[in-house]
Amino acid sequence: MAASPSSSAAASTNIMLAIYEKKTNGLDLYRPLRNYVAFHYSEREAQNLEDDLQTLKQLRSDVERHSDPSLPARRDLLQTYFKSLCLVETRFPISPDPDHVNALTFVWFDAFKPKQKASQQNIHLEKASVLFNLGAVYSQIGLSYDRNTVDGRRQASHAFIAAAGSFAFLRDNASMKASVGNSTTVDLSVECAGMLEKLMLAQAQECVFENTIAKGSTPGVCAKISRQVGIYYEEALAALNVAPLSQHFDKSWIVHVQLKAALFYAEACYRYGFELHDKEEIAEEIARLRSAVNVLTEAKKSSKSAAAQILEAIGKLEANINRNLERAVKENDRVYLMRVPTPSSLTPLPAFSMVKSMPMNEVLDASKEKMFASLVPDSSAKALSRYTEMVDDVIRTQAEKLQQASELTRVRLKEMELPDSILALEGNFTLPTSLKEDVEAVQISGGPAGLEAELQQLKDLRRVNQELLVQTEELLQKEAREDSQFRTQFGTKWTRPQSSTLTKNLQDRLNRFAGNLKQAAESDGRIERSVREHSALMSILDARPIESALPSLARPIMSFDQNEDAIVGSLKQSLRQLETLGAQRAGLEDMLKEMKRKDDILPKLMTSTGSYDDLFKKEIAKYDHICEEIAQNIEAQEQLLLQIQAQNDEFSVIFNLEDYKASREKAYKQIEAAIAKFREIKDNINEGLKFYVTLQDAMTNVKQQSNDFVMTRNIQCREMIEEVQRQVAGLSFQDNKNTGAFNSSYPSVGSQNQRSTTQTDPRPQTLYYQPVEQPPVPPYGHHPSPPYGAPAHHQPPPPYHIPPSTTPYPPPQVHQQPPANHEYGQPAYPGWRGPYYNSQAQQPGSVPRPPYTIPSPYPPPHQSGYYKQQ
Repeated sequence: MAASPSSSAAASTNIMLAIYEKKTNGLDLYRPLRNYVAFHYSEREAQNLEDDLQTLKQLRSDVERHSDPSLPARRDLLQTYFKSLCLVETRFPISPDPDHVNALTFVWFDAFKPKQKASQQNIHLEKASVLFNLGAVYSQIGLSYDRNTVDGRRQASHAFIAAAGSFAFLRDNASMKASVGNSTTVDLSVECAGMLEKLMLAQAQECVFENTIAKGSTPGVCAKISRQVGIYYEEALAALNVAPLSQHFDKSWIVHVQLKAALFYAEACYRYGFELHDKEEIAEEIARLRSAVNVLTEAKKSSKSAAAQILEAIGKLEANINRNLERAVKENDRVYLMRVPTPSSLTPLPAFSMVKSMPMNEVLDASKEKMFASLVPDSSAKALSRYTEMVDDVIRTQAEKLQQASELTRVRLKEMELPDSILALEGNFTLPTSLKEDVEAVQISGGPAGLEAELQQLKDLRRVNQELLVQTEELLQKEAREDSQFRTQFGTKWTRPQSSTLTKNLQDRLNRFAGNLKQAAESDGRIERSVREHSALMSILDARPIESALPSLARPIMSFDQNEDAIVGSLKQSLRQLETLGAQRAGLEDMLKEMKRKDDILPKLMTSTGSYDDLFKKEIAKYDHICEEIAQNIEAQEQLLLQIQAQNDEFSVIFNLEDYKASREKAYKQIEAAIAKFREIKDNINEGLKFYVTLQDAMTNVKQQSNDFVMTRNIQCREMIEEVQRQVAGLSFQDNKNTGAFNSSYPSVGSQNQRSTTQTDPRPQTLYYQPVEQPPVPPYGHHPSPPYGAPAHHQPPPPYHIPPSTTPYPPPQVHQQPPANHEYGQPAYPGWRGPYYNSQAQQPGSVPRPPYTIPSPYPPPHQSGYYKQQ
């Protein structure tokens, strides 16, 4: 009896981990901070901040004393205190520096090794420790809910997600800063924060898994969620096993996480096994269940100091797995007889995460807090904002001018086809990118010169198919002649059916094959004619490099003043000057951005006693010299473009640029037409190659059926000869009943040879010689486009196309199971794996299909990538 999928050992576990808070020494924040304000600002300012300072002092005292036993209240306290610390950090520099708040030393003890402590004179240790305690309180909240109810499990999951978010925030924002210095503790390290995040996510996902089981979800869904629980525990375990955590945590922690990882991996295998069993994939089910048993067995070796509930859960799960494994092994031995795969060959179990760390940026955002807001004068802040807007306006305006100048240069040069015409004169011209890529694709595939070799492949494959057809026909004809001879010799005593009656279906299929080959030969001829007719057009594609086939921009044959070199030289020099101006514009824009980055007038604003407008006018003048350089650059470019236009006009007249453009465009069109024709022919050849390869598969199948038929007829012939001889000798016909001799019922091509199966074979008994009906072989074809320059109505008929009424094979029988892989009539290459190459494609009880009796001497046809299956 199999274990029920609704039963779960892991779902009943109620053991999870919570984190204890870090401890700290008492500290008075009030006096040092007030003294700093009074000294650096004024006593009046210190009095104004009295309430904020007292509030901060009370928050620190509450954090130290655990005044409120309520976990939600403790959580809110830590969040409020952390936001207050963020405000303190931006207004009070805390360090040993004499000018800073240097009378504060924060002391915090390690949460997992309470005898270890860290003491630092900066606020980073304080902030990191508060974040750690916030995550710890969230974990305790998660553990406080009753997970025997759906709502309790949901709330616990949310609390663990928040704990994971706190530890992730600690890792990303505070751990590195708190670790700088000689006095640090491991619990605030990046590694520890990352491990605790994974642990909290594992427990949150575990709550989701428990709810999934309670809802009665499908085994597949339960398996995915359970596997993700195991993955989170595995990630936490990996962090616990390496420094600095490997020597810092108690052994019971590592054992707990290790057992949980093993438990939920095995749970996933157990759940996944139900899905595999329903799909009758018994072999993989056995492998998965064995893998789960091995993991649990290995985990129990290190289960010392583990919680009893986890060990009990592992025991229950192991019993369920073994029960299902025993059932699956028995079914496989008796019915399926599948080969069990090795564990290393199994794909990873599917997993699906239902949880992720809560983003804490909004929860801990201090931007809206009012504490210490008066410490920075509002007038200075507003003045700084006004100045920043003025600077941004200057930079935005100048950046737009620079971009417009660059765009104008690009457009004007494109209109004049510069520097392309200069490059063409020097022999460095190239095709447009898209056209060049098409030519390269043609050349890589063999080019027009390679079409002859592929045409030869068509001929050879057609010959192989023709030979197969002849051999099969001769085989059946020979058997028919022998049957006719015996029928003449023995007369009415030769009672078995005539060969022509039994082989009618095979003969019909062979006739259709012959018609197909005839049609294919005609298509081959059309392709060969197309290659010959368009060889001149496509020959341009064999040019390497392709640019060698393009017209060149040459110097004039006759020149009166011999000034061509001077014109070209001045034009090239002007283009270099234009390029220099463009580089200068990029440098000017970078200078503007760098000046803004360094432009900090806040100290001047804080100490200024005069008008802000006078200060702004003086400071903004720093950008004037860059603005002047930008204006000069743009003016110089406009003058240079006018000069280049005149030089290019003279260049175009002397080198007859218009005629060159016309001949170049003509060459482009010729190349495009050649590519189109090559692709058309290539696609047709590929269709032919696939047609012959798949037809060979079908003909080999028919030949094998014919061989089996002839072999069976030969056996029947020998038995019948013996029977006739016994009748002639006067033996009793009744004596032959016990010998299993031939009776008057003979199997046809569609009957089963009963000797090929045994009574213990559980597979359905199918007809042994029933032909495996194939889908009709569509004679391969690709609708060619009209030849280059030819009208559409002269288009030749598509190659490898015959009317639907001449399809070579009968439609599939209704009771026949279709083969697992496509047979002839479907794409064969690349990557084609026909039924002969896939043992699982063979249906139970069907005749094993032999490999090709006449192997093709050619590799799979090259695929051009342009063929679209019709």
